[in-house]
Amino acid sequence: MADTAPANAWDEIKEPDSYDWKAIVDGLNTYLRLRTTPIGMKLFETKAEMEAINRIRRPKDVHTTDQIVGQASRLGFTVGVTMDDLVGAQCGAVIGLHPQNEEWLGGERMKGVWYETSDDTAAHQAAMDVVPYGRYEAMAVSPLAAGRLDPPDIALIYATPAQMIIFINGLQWAGYRKLEWGCVGESSCADSWGRALSTGEPSLSIPCFAERRYGGVMEDELLMAIPPRFLPKIIEGLGRLSANGLRYPIPPYGIQNDVRAGMGASYD
Repeated sequence: MADTAPANAWDEIKEPDSYDWKAIVDGLNTYLRLRTTPIGMKLFETKAEMEAINRIRRPKDVHTTDQIVGQASRLGFTVGVTMDDLVGAQCGAVIGLHPQNEEWLGGERMKGVWYETSDDTAAHQAAMDVVPYGRYEAMAVSPLAAGRLDPPDIALIYATPAQMIIFINGLQWAGYRKLEWGCVGESSCADSWGRALSTGEPSLSIPCFAERRYGGVMEDELLMAIPPRFLPKIIEGLGRLSANGLRYPIPPYGIQNDVRAGMGASYD
């Protein structure tokens, strides 16, 4: 019988004593040719802890969390926020900076905008993965290669669908697990950083209207939020796949060619 990985194989992937962030980012770019900067996100129990981060920027205006993430991933900034810097409860509640109280759970501001009825808005709010309120006071994002959030709670990686499936293939190379995700629709940051922060699981999302309108997310990008302890494993897997000729960019073979020559390059 073939060996099978234990169900908790990924749970056994421990945080290393230290990370070589430049090597990790170089590895991702070598195998995936990412066009958007891989960043980290970290929650802080106090505002003072966040503001102690080297070269931290603090917003002068009110923003969405999408904009703050975009400033790190699109501009290379290290930015920190508290609830006072964010536009409203929806942004703050996902990262645990605002209570998930009765008003938030009702979601009435979305009624007639994103959802037809009050029941629909409440069902949407209840479906969101969020960080519980009460522990954290601040959040910061920064490019991984800068090493300023060492380590971040999660890494955020934007990629095209072709890049993302190769990334996931690298994650699944050893200790295979089927990956399953959901889609809450609008507020899909709950599917990415909300889920990854609250569960510690790799979490893929289709960025929503707000992320694309306010966060600068390109229309062909998906977002993976993932605890950084997985990244060395992924890069190792990407290297093994690349050695097998399974790499990005994926060259189109042609829809009318005899497939045996192409398949023969990978399989006996």
